[in-house]
Amino acid sequence: MDQIDPSAKREQASSSTTVGARELRRSLSSLVHRAAKGERIVVTLDGEPVAQLGPLEPSDKGVELADLAAAGLVERPQRFDRPDATDPLLGAAEVSLDRLVDRLRGR
Repeated sequence: MDQIDPSAKREQASSSTTVGARELRRSLSSLVHRAAKGERIVVTLDGEPVAQLGPLEPSDKGVELADLAAAGLVERPQRFDRPDATDPLLGAAEVSLDRLVDRLRGR
């Protein structure tokens, strides 16, 4: 089986891999075998998803972001360095927003 160059792919989710068209041509056999085992392979041209390889049976995981992006229904996030969403900060009703921000900034 062909080996995939790790620098040519990017993990999108635990069962989804993104490869460029050049890497697809080079490693088609390996990628088709991986797709047959349940992995979804998203193919890109110039960094934009244009096609996908995957199992014929739908996944029991439901719809994922990669599915929606491959279908052209959503765009992938441009930045991945944003912090995870946390619980909203709850302040007392009598505290103004500017004072709350000052407290968070240590002023």
